Amino acid sequence: MFCKNMNNLKNITKTTLSKEWARLDRIDYDYQFKNGEWKRLSRECYNRGNGAAILLYNVERQTVILTKQFRMPAYENNSREGMSIEACAGAIDNNDKPLETIIRETEEEVGYKISEAKLVLTAYTSPGALTEKMFLFVAEYDENMKISKGGGLESEDEDIEILEIPFSEALEMIKKEEIIDAKTIMLLQYVQINKLLIPEKAGI
Repeated sequence: MFCKNMNNLKNITKTTLSKEWARLDRIDYDYQFKNGEWKRLSRECYNRGNGAAILLYNVERQTVILTKQFRMPAYENNSREGMSIEACAGAIDNNDKPLETIIRETEEEVGYKISEAKLVLTAYTSPGALTEKMFLFVAEYDENMKISKGGGLESEDEDIEILEIPFSEALEMIKKEEIIDAKTIMLLQYVQINKLLIPEKAGI
């Protein structure tokens, strides 16, 4: 059950450890376990704000738009996985709404101008360490909506390759572990479960 007010949590203190790109905090707190015992605990939380992602899909062509870019944390975990295939996504600025963010990011990253999108899921990406919540959208696209080459902003050091992939192939890429980004897998499976596109072969 979702609890807004937690009576088993008190005396929260926060110490900022780093604030170079996002903010890394150490949070100390008293937590009461189910057996009634209180303990002083400490956790590190990485706060980079919330984000939004979108899967563009074309019903007539049975295709989706994805991106490919280098991700240092993925490379650090496994050097063969540094180039990550993902749905278009971006960080939500302080005063922006998720929809405003994803409309802007869609144009910047993949070059398509959309006026609306459907919010289908919200999810924490790694709630044990990150404060980030992702707002996940879907929207249809066609070639008339293409207004630029995309690729991201040079001012943000983005170097993004745009991929138009058959939906059936994207599902196979999940099975082959060629797509291993969580938000992208969730969006592809949402499209599959809700039959927004019909893959040529049975998916995962």
